Amino acid sequence: MNVADALALFYNTLAISLPTFGWVILGLLLRRLGLLPQPLNDRISLLAFRFGLPLMLFAGASRVDYGNLASARYLLAGVLAALLVVAVSWLYSLWRGHARAQRGIFVQAAFRSNLAIVGLALCVAAYGERGTALGALPVALMTVLYNVLAVWVLGATLGPGGGRRGMLLDILRNPLIVGISAGVALSVSPLPVPAAMGPASQYLSAFFLPLVLICIGGAMDLSRLYRADALTWESCAWRLLVAPLLALGLAYLMGVRDEQLGVLFLLLATPVAASSHVMVVVARGDGVLAANIVVLSTLLSMLTVTVGFFLLSLLSLVGRVQ
Repeated sequence: MNVADALALFYNTLAISLPTFGWVILGLLLRRLGLLPQPLNDRISLLAFRFGLPLMLFAGASRVDYGNLASARYLLAGVLAALLVVAVSWLYSLWRGHARAQRGIFVQAAFRSNLAIVGLALCVAAYGERGTALGALPVALMTVLYNVLAVWVLGATLGPGGGRRGMLLDILRNPLIVGISAGVALSVSPLPVPAAMGPASQYLSAFFLPLVLICIGGAMDLSRLYRADALTWESCAWRLLVAPLLALGLAYLMGVRDEQLGVLFLLLATPVAASSHVMVVVARGDGVLAANIVVLSTLLSMLTVTVGFFLLSLLSLVGRVQ
Protein backbone atom coordinates (compact mmCIF):
# COMPACT_ATOMS: atom_id res chain seq x y z
CA MET A 1 0.00 0.00 0.00
CA ASN A 2 1.41 3.40 -0.99
CA VAL A 3 1.28 6.60 1.05
CA ALA A 4 -1.77 7.96 -0.79
CA ASP A 5 -3.76 4.79 -0.10
CA ALA A 6 -2.73 4.82 3.55
CA LEU A 7 -3.79 8.45 3.92
CA ALA A 8 -7.13 7.72 2.27
CA LEU A 9 -7.65 4.84 4.68
CA PHE A 10 -6.78 7.06 7.63
CA TYR A 11 -9.30 9.68 6.49
CA ASN A 12 -11.93 6.94 6.25
CA THR A 13 -11.12 5.94 9.82
CA LEU A 14 -11.46 9.54 10.96
CA ALA A 15 -14.84 9.67 9.24
CA ILE A 16 -15.91 6.86 11.57
CA SER A 17 -14.49 8.08 14.88
CA LEU A 18 -14.73 11.89 14.60
CA PRO A 19 -18.51 12.12 14.10
CA THR A 20 -19.09 9.73 17.00
CA PHE A 21 -16.80 11.50 19.46
CA GLY A 22 -17.76 14.88 17.99
CA TRP A 23 -21.20 14.50 19.57
CA VAL A 24 -19.51 13.91 22.94
CA ILE A 25 -17.47 17.09 22.54
CA LEU A 26 -20.63 18.97 21.56
CA GLY A 27 -22.31 17.82 24.76
CA LEU A 28 -19.30 18.94 26.77
CA LEU A 29 -19.40 22.38 25.12
CA LEU A 30 -23.14 22.72 25.69
CA ARG A 31 -22.60 21.95 29.38
CA ARG A 32 -19.82 24.53 29.64
CA LEU A 33 -22.05 27.14 27.97
CA GLY A 34 -24.89 26.39 30.35
CA LEU A 35 -27.19 25.21 27.54
CA LEU A 36 -27.44 21.64 28.81
CA PRO A 37 -28.11 21.75 32.56
CA GLN A 38 -27.76 18.49 34.46
CA PRO A 39 -31.50 17.97 35.16
CA LEU A 40 -32.31 18.30 31.43
CA ASN A 41 -29.38 16.04 30.53
CA ASP A 42 -30.62 13.40 32.97
CA ARG A 43 -34.15 13.47 31.55
CA ILE A 44 -32.94 13.14 27.95
CA SER A 45 -30.59 10.30 28.89
CA LEU A 46 -33.41 8.47 30.67
CA LEU A 47 -35.75 8.86 27.68
CA ALA A 48 -33.14 7.54 25.25
CA PHE A 49 -32.11 4.67 27.54
CA ARG A 50 -35.66 3.50 28.26
CA PHE A 51 -37.21 3.93 24.82
CA GLY A 52 -34.93 5.08 21.99
CA LEU A 53 -32.02 2.66 22.27
CA PRO A 54 -34.20 -0.39 23.08
CA LEU A 55 -36.34 0.30 20.00
CA MET A 56 -33.23 0.69 17.85
CA LEU A 57 -31.75 -2.55 19.14
CA PHE A 58 -35.08 -4.34 18.75
CA ALA A 59 -35.24 -3.33 15.10
CA GLY A 60 -31.64 -4.41 14.50
CA ALA A 61 -31.89 -7.73 16.36
CA SER A 62 -35.14 -8.69 14.61
CA ARG A 63 -33.39 -8.70 11.23
CA VAL A 64 -30.48 -11.02 12.15
CA ASP A 65 -30.39 -14.55 10.75
CA TYR A 66 -29.74 -16.64 13.86
CA GLY A 67 -29.67 -19.84 11.85
CA ASN A 68 -26.09 -19.07 10.95
CA LEU A 69 -24.24 -20.57 13.92
CA ALA A 70 -20.89 -19.36 12.60
CA SER A 71 -21.77 -15.93 13.95
CA ALA A 72 -21.55 -17.33 17.49
CA ARG A 73 -17.75 -17.43 17.35
CA TYR A 74 -17.26 -13.70 17.85
CA LEU A 75 -19.83 -13.73 20.66
CA LEU A 76 -17.88 -16.48 22.42
CA ALA A 77 -14.66 -14.54 21.82
CA GLY A 78 -16.18 -11.46 23.48
CA VAL A 79 -17.25 -13.43 26.55
CA LEU A 80 -13.91 -15.20 26.91
CA ALA A 81 -12.06 -11.90 26.38
CA ALA A 82 -13.96 -10.28 29.26
CA LEU A 83 -13.15 -13.20 31.57
CA LEU A 84 -9.51 -13.12 30.47
CA VAL A 85 -9.19 -9.39 31.15
CA VAL A 86 -10.72 -9.82 34.62
CA ALA A 87 -8.26 -12.60 35.49
CA VAL A 88 -5.14 -10.90 34.09
CA SER A 89 -5.97 -7.44 35.48
CA TRP A 90 -6.66 -8.95 38.91
CA LEU A 91 -3.26 -10.67 38.92
CA TYR A 92 -1.63 -7.46 37.71
CA SER A 93 -3.29 -5.47 40.49
CA LEU A 94 -2.00 -7.96 43.07
CA TRP A 95 1.49 -7.69 41.59
CA ARG A 96 1.34 -3.87 41.64
CA GLY A 97 0.22 -3.90 45.26
CA HIS A 98 -2.96 -1.88 44.79
CA ALA A 99 -5.04 -1.43 47.92
CA ARG A 100 -7.89 -3.91 48.14
CA ALA A 101 -10.52 -1.16 47.94
CA GLN A 102 -8.92 0.14 44.74
CA ARG A 103 -8.45 -3.27 43.13
CA GLY A 104 -12.13 -3.75 42.33
CA ILE A 105 -12.37 -0.30 40.75
CA PHE A 106 -9.26 -0.97 38.67
CA VAL A 107 -10.43 -4.41 37.48
CA GLN A 108 -13.91 -3.14 36.62
CA ALA A 109 -12.39 -0.30 34.59
CA ALA A 110 -10.17 -2.79 32.77
CA PHE A 111 -13.01 -4.99 31.45
CA ARG A 112 -16.12 -2.78 31.39
CA SER A 113 -16.35 -0.95 28.07
CA ASN A 114 -19.10 1.44 27.01
CA LEU A 115 -20.27 -0.94 24.31
CA ALA A 116 -23.98 -0.20 24.47
CA ILE A 117 -23.65 3.47 23.49
CA VAL A 118 -20.21 4.52 22.24
CA GLY A 119 -19.37 1.07 20.87
CA LEU A 120 -22.68 0.68 19.08
CA ALA A 121 -22.41 4.19 17.64
CA LEU A 122 -18.97 3.35 16.24
CA CYS A 123 -20.30 0.10 14.73
CA VAL A 124 -23.09 2.00 12.99
CA ALA A 125 -20.63 4.62 11.73
CA ALA A 126 -18.29 1.91 10.39
CA TYR A 127 -20.71 -0.64 8.96
CA GLY A 128 -24.11 1.04 8.79
CA GLU A 129 -27.18 -1.13 9.28
CA ARG A 130 -24.96 -4.22 9.26
CA GLY A 131 -23.12 -2.79 12.26
CA THR A 132 -26.36 -2.56 14.25
CA ALA A 133 -27.23 -6.16 13.43
CA LEU A 134 -23.78 -7.48 14.29
CA GLY A 135 -23.54 -5.40 17.46
CA ALA A 136 -26.97 -6.19 18.92
CA LEU A 137 -26.25 -9.64 20.35
CA PRO A 138 -22.82 -8.82 21.81
CA VAL A 139 -24.33 -5.76 23.49
CA ALA A 140 -27.07 -7.87 25.10
CA LEU A 141 -24.79 -10.71 26.16
CA MET A 142 -21.92 -8.52 27.36
CA THR A 143 -24.22 -6.15 29.25
CA VAL A 144 -25.44 -9.06 31.35
CA LEU A 145 -21.92 -10.41 31.80
CA TYR A 146 -20.49 -7.00 32.73
CA ASN A 147 -23.11 -6.49 35.44
CA VAL A 148 -22.51 -9.93 36.94
CA LEU A 149 -18.72 -9.51 36.88
CA ALA A 150 -18.93 -5.98 38.33
CA VAL A 151 -21.06 -7.12 41.26
CA TRP A 152 -18.66 -9.98 41.96
CA VAL A 153 -15.48 -7.90 41.61
CA LEU A 154 -16.74 -4.99 43.72
CA GLY A 155 -18.28 -7.31 46.28
CA ALA A 156 -14.99 -9.20 46.66
CA THR A 157 -12.95 -6.02 47.18
CA LEU A 158 -15.34 -3.55 48.79
CA GLY A 159 -17.45 -5.98 50.79
CA PRO A 160 -21.14 -6.76 50.37
CA GLY A 161 -23.03 -3.67 49.32
CA GLY A 162 -26.18 -2.54 47.60
CA GLY A 163 -24.85 -3.83 44.30
CA ARG A 164 -25.83 -7.41 45.18
CA ARG A 165 -29.48 -6.68 45.91
CA GLY A 166 -31.83 -7.17 43.06
CA MET A 167 -28.98 -7.81 40.60
CA LEU A 168 -30.85 -10.48 38.65
CA LEU A 169 -34.04 -8.42 38.54
CA ASP A 170 -32.15 -5.33 37.40
CA ILE A 171 -30.51 -7.31 34.60
CA LEU A 172 -33.82 -8.77 33.44
CA ARG A 173 -35.43 -5.32 33.48
CA ASN A 174 -32.57 -3.60 31.64
CA PRO A 175 -34.30 -1.83 28.71
CA LEU A 176 -31.46 -2.65 26.29
CA ILE A 177 -31.65 -6.34 27.07
CA VAL A 178 -35.45 -6.30 26.86
CA GLY A 179 -35.32 -4.64 23.44
CA ILE A 180 -32.74 -7.05 22.04
CA SER A 181 -34.50 -10.10 23.51
CA ALA A 182 -37.78 -9.04 21.92
CA GLY A 183 -36.02 -8.58 18.57
CA VAL A 184 -34.44 -12.04 18.78
CA ALA A 185 -37.80 -13.57 19.72
CA LEU A 186 -39.45 -11.96 16.67
CA SER A 187 -36.66 -13.11 14.37
CA VAL A 188 -36.83 -16.78 15.42
CA SER A 189 -40.63 -16.85 15.57
CA PRO A 190 -42.76 -17.86 12.58
CA LEU A 191 -44.09 -14.31 12.37
CA PRO A 192 -42.80 -12.28 9.41
CA VAL A 193 -40.44 -9.40 10.20
CA PRO A 194 -42.02 -6.19 8.84
CA ALA A 195 -40.15 -4.63 5.95
CA ALA A 196 -40.24 -1.32 7.82
CA MET A 197 -37.78 -2.66 10.39
CA GLY A 198 -34.81 -1.76 8.17
CA PRO A 199 -35.64 1.93 7.72
CA ALA A 200 -36.82 2.14 11.33
CA SER A 201 -33.46 0.90 12.57
CA GLN A 202 -31.64 3.49 10.46
CA TYR A 203 -33.85 6.39 11.56
CA LEU A 204 -33.66 5.45 15.23
CA SER A 205 -29.87 5.13 15.04
CA ALA A 206 -29.54 8.49 13.31
CA PHE A 207 -31.56 10.22 16.03
CA PHE A 208 -30.97 8.51 19.35
CA LEU A 209 -27.28 7.60 19.17
CA PRO A 210 -26.13 11.23 18.68
CA LEU A 211 -28.56 12.29 21.41
CA VAL A 212 -27.10 9.85 23.94
CA LEU A 213 -23.53 10.75 22.96
CA ILE A 214 -24.33 14.42 23.58
CA CYS A 215 -25.65 13.44 27.00
CA ILE A 216 -22.40 11.60 27.78
CA GLY A 217 -20.46 14.77 27.01
CA GLY A 218 -22.92 16.83 29.01
CA ALA A 219 -22.38 14.63 32.05
CA MET A 220 -18.58 14.93 32.00
CA ASP A 221 -16.96 17.10 34.67
CA LEU A 222 -13.42 17.96 33.54
CA SER A 223 -12.65 19.66 36.83
CA ARG A 224 -12.36 16.20 38.39
CA LEU A 225 -9.28 15.50 36.28
CA TYR A 226 -7.20 17.90 38.35
CA ARG A 227 -7.30 15.21 41.04
CA ALA A 228 -6.50 12.33 38.70
CA ASP A 229 -3.72 10.16 40.15
CA ALA A 230 -1.44 7.48 38.74
CA LEU A 231 -4.03 4.76 39.26
CA THR A 232 -6.49 6.67 37.07
CA TRP A 233 -3.99 6.74 34.19
CA GLU A 234 -3.07 3.10 34.80
CA SER A 235 -6.72 2.06 34.67
CA CYS A 236 -7.25 3.97 31.42
CA ALA A 237 -4.20 2.28 29.88
CA TRP A 238 -5.70 -1.10 30.66
CA ARG A 239 -9.15 -0.17 29.36
CA LEU A 240 -7.97 1.40 26.11
CA LEU A 241 -4.78 -0.51 25.28
CA VAL A 242 -4.22 -3.74 27.19
CA ALA A 243 -7.80 -5.06 27.23
CA PRO A 244 -8.44 -4.49 23.48
CA LEU A 245 -5.11 -6.15 22.61
CA LEU A 246 -5.94 -9.19 24.73
CA ALA A 247 -9.43 -9.38 23.19
CA LEU A 248 -8.16 -9.01 19.62
CA GLY A 249 -5.43 -11.60 20.12
CA LEU A 250 -7.89 -14.10 21.55
CA ALA A 251 -10.51 -13.44 18.86
CA TYR A 252 -7.92 -13.75 16.08
CA LEU A 253 -6.69 -17.07 17.45
CA MET A 254 -10.31 -18.26 17.49
CA GLY A 255 -10.63 -17.43 13.79
CA VAL A 256 -12.71 -14.24 14.04
CA ARG A 257 -12.12 -12.08 10.98
CA ASP A 258 -13.44 -9.19 8.86
CA GLU A 259 -16.57 -7.33 10.00
CA GLN A 260 -17.03 -9.46 13.11
CA LEU A 261 -13.50 -8.67 14.28
CA GLY A 262 -14.07 -4.99 13.51
CA VAL A 263 -17.32 -4.91 15.48
CA LEU A 264 -15.68 -6.72 18.39
CA PHE A 265 -12.85 -4.19 18.47
CA LEU A 266 -15.18 -1.19 18.30
CA LEU A 267 -17.29 -2.58 21.14
CA LEU A 268 -14.42 -3.60 23.41
CA ALA A 269 -11.99 -0.70 22.78
CA THR A 270 -14.40 1.97 24.01
CA PRO A 271 -13.98 3.99 27.24
CA VAL A 272 -15.16 2.86 30.64
CA ALA A 273 -18.95 2.68 30.91
CA ALA A 274 -20.52 5.46 32.96
CA SER A 275 -22.54 2.88 34.89
CA SER A 276 -19.30 1.64 36.47
CA HIS A 277 -19.18 4.85 38.52
CA VAL A 278 -22.71 4.27 39.77
CA MET A 279 -21.91 0.73 40.90
CA VAL A 280 -18.79 1.89 42.76
CA VAL A 281 -20.79 4.55 44.62
CA VAL A 282 -23.52 2.03 45.49
CA ALA A 283 -20.85 -0.32 46.84
CA ARG A 284 -19.47 2.57 48.95
CA GLY A 285 -16.20 2.73 47.05
CA ASP A 286 -14.06 5.63 45.85
CA GLY A 287 -16.52 7.46 43.59
CA VAL A 288 -14.03 10.19 42.68
CA LEU A 289 -11.54 7.64 41.34
CA ALA A 290 -14.25 5.87 39.36
CA ALA A 291 -15.53 9.16 37.89
CA ASN A 292 -12.02 10.26 36.92
CA ILE A 293 -11.47 6.99 35.06
CA VAL A 294 -14.71 7.42 33.10
CA VAL A 295 -13.91 11.00 32.05
CA LEU A 296 -10.24 10.45 31.21
CA SER A 297 -10.84 7.20 29.31
CA THR A 298 -13.56 8.91 27.26
CA LEU A 299 -11.19 11.70 26.24
CA LEU A 300 -8.26 9.38 25.46
CA SER A 301 -10.41 6.90 23.54
CA MET A 302 -10.85 9.44 20.75
CA LEU A 303 -7.19 8.80 19.90
CA THR A 304 -6.83 5.12 20.76
CA VAL A 305 -9.96 3.95 18.92
CA THR A 306 -9.09 5.95 15.81
CA VAL A 307 -5.50 4.72 15.64
CA GLY A 308 -6.45 1.15 16.55
CA PHE A 309 -9.14 0.84 13.89
CA PHE A 310 -6.85 2.46 11.32
CA LEU A 311 -4.11 -0.10 12.00
CA LEU A 312 -6.58 -2.97 11.77
CA SER A 313 -7.91 -1.58 8.48
CA LEU A 314 -4.34 -1.16 7.23
CA LEU A 315 -3.78 -4.87 7.90
CA SER A 316 -7.10 -5.72 6.17
CA LEU A 317 -8.43 -7.44 9.31
CA VAL A 318 -11.75 -5.67 9.83
CA GLY A 319 -13.58 -6.04 6.54
CA ARG A 320 -14.90 -3.30 4.35
CA VAL A 321 -16.40 -0.27 6.02
CA GLN A 322 -19.34 1.58 4.49
